Amino acid sequence: MIPVLLFPQFDPVIVQLGPLAIRWYALAYITGLVVGWRLVRRFVRLAPAVATPLQVDDFLTWATLGVVFGGRLGYVLFYQPGTYLAHPAMILAVWEGGMSFHGGMLGVAIAIILFCRRNSIPLFGFADRIAVVAPIGLGLGRIANFINGELWGRPAPDWLPWAMIFPRAGMEPRHPSQLYQALLEGVLLFALMFMLSRREALRARFGLLAGVFLCGYAVARIIGECFREPDSFLGFLAFGTTMGQILSVPMFVAGAWLIIRARPRRS
Repeated sequence: MIPVLLFPQFDPVIVQLGPLAIRWYALAYITGLVVGWRLVRRFVRLAPAVATPLQVDDFLTWATLGVVFGGRLGYVLFYQPGTYLAHPAMILAVWEGGMSFHGGMLGVAIAIILFCRRNSIPLFGFADRIAVVAPIGLGLGRIANFINGELWGRPAPDWLPWAMIFPRAGMEPRHPSQLYQALLEGVLLFALMFMLSRREALRARFGLLAGVFLCGYAVARIIGECFREPDSFLGFLAFGTTMGQILSVPMFVAGAWLIIRARPRRS
């Protein structure tokens, strides 16, 4: 038997100022939005330009609302509809956790559609620029999951040197799947998106980068879920799949459709 790592008991609250508590999860969302906003201000001006930096500033509020409301409602509807419908007041308790990326993605997609229509901005071109920076928030969110000691992995084999004991999950060594997903959904996906975004010919094919992001995230999520313990209130679904994997299938289909339909922009 090889030694296993014991999960360091991080305090989920960074700073407590009376009734105000700043948590790692909130910091991850804020940092992801701010860093993404600053990068998108630069990306929208790259040829072919799709918006102005001022319009990106205005969209930050729309994106924030899309992430928060979409992520929360997605979790309520996709994961625990019965519980929240029986206790509607719990829906507002965002500080207790419970956010869905798939719901947040839908929320941001709706925000992009409404914002682009209102400001006469090329929809798919603007979505491409947002898609490039989306993995930043995803990766930070997974790191926050790890710090909070939640969404731990499945039991790990005896030979795995980085197997970790999460006390809230018992004393069985497990995969630190949050870090796997931070690497797949955050670091690797952002590296791919950034590399593709540097080529003007690809930027000119509006919808292509958004499609690559959707397909890339779907693949990364499906792989990551193979190491993550499914939610206790859901368990495994049909054919041993998880809810995260099932929700990723239509995302992959939508991404493939965007890639296929993407055409070079006429000058």
